[in-house]
Amino acid sequence: MQRIIFFFLISLTLQSCSFNNSAIPAKKDKALISFVNPFIGTGGHGHTYPGVSMPFGMMQLSPDTRLEGWDGCSGYHFSDEYIYGFSHTHLSGTGISDYGDILLMPTDEILFNNGADGEKGYRAHFSHVNETASPGYYKVWLDSTNILVELTTTLRAGMHKYTYPSSENQFLILDLEHRDQFLDMKVSEISKYEIKGYRYSKAWAEEQRVYFYIKFSHPMEIPTHFHRTPDRRTRMAGYQFINPNNDPVYVSIGISAVDESGAKKNLEEEIGNKTFDQLKQEAEATWERQLEKIVVESTNEDYKINFYTSLYHSMLAPNLYQDVDGRYRGMDMKIHQTNDFEYYTVFSLWDTYRAAHPLYTIIEQERTNDFINTFLAKYDEYWFVLSFLISF
Repeated sequence: MQRIIFFFLISLTLQSCSFNNSAIPAKKDKALISFVNPFIGTGGHGHTYPGVSMPFGMMQLSPDTRLEGWDGCSGYHFSDEYIYGFSHTHLSGTGISDYGDILLMPTDEILFNNGADGEKGYRAHFSHVNETASPGYYKVWLDSTNILVELTTTLRAGMHKYTYPSSENQFLILDLEHRDQFLDMKVSEISKYEIKGYRYSKAWAEEQRVYFYIKFSHPMEIPTHFHRTPDRRTRMAGYQFINPNNDPVYVSIGISAVDESGAKKNLEEEIGNKTFDQLKQEAEATWERQLEKIVVESTNEDYKINFYTSLYHSMLAPNLYQDVDGRYRGMDMKIHQTNDFEYYTVFSLWDTYRAAHPLYTIIEQERTNDFINTFLAKYDEYWFVLSFLISF
């Protein structure tokens, strides 16, 4: 009830300002992203994640510290001490688990066991003292392997930056079986610098499809190490980088719900030849503009931290579900295309209709139109399937 009243009062304030031409616009005293603390909500029953995402973006690149359980819905819990890796889709604030797709973990040896069973695995110990999170940027020191991991993102793609302690034994684990029940998976090498594949899984969504295209800054040793299921499907892969000068290793990844070529297009369009620092600066600038939609003046920084962190969390979903070329996978699992609006997913409407969507009608009017067009498209796609089933 307090949240409803809070957003109602904001609504009245914004409306009064819009009709009062003499109102003096609020001014910020420093960058609004500095008031966002992504670790808020990662403990208790908050179910949030500290990693990086763009406003309403397709990719949510974040560390995974928990594999199951209600308090592991986001894949991360502040009470945990081990990171299993960094996957590219996460849910924020939900009461049910899903996502956690395409996990990558830099290591100093090839291990095809995550370590959750107590045996030796690729997971690494970490401390919150050596962990940093802000809109558009995440950093953590893996103290059991002495590897520094930094992350940033675009709408549909992301970039990892790994600083290994030595030029020797620079490995990367790709785990396609991580978290949800997998239905099908595949990984293929394109060159010494590129791999692609897909993962189909089942959790909250009955059949979720995520395609990926990954590009390395340094070549990998051949042959690659694979760990396969009895029917020869690759569930994990281990890559070793050739990096004699011990430069930072950059791993860029694009994802898509359509196909592997869509994932590649998303990466090429949004990352291209940009550096990690350029992407980080663009992500931070985007979040700053987003948060500037509501400027709060207060001498109490705790109030502003609570407010802007909440505002930040309200902009992590719904998630864009459409490639740069306008294609998307509909409710009928068929590929559709439109350039008239952007198609979204993860609405969680049983919660968000109360306060989040009323807020969006004020500060996200254009995106709200996209949401409505998405609903109408989903209705058409689902009604076609339902009509087909009824006919039998």
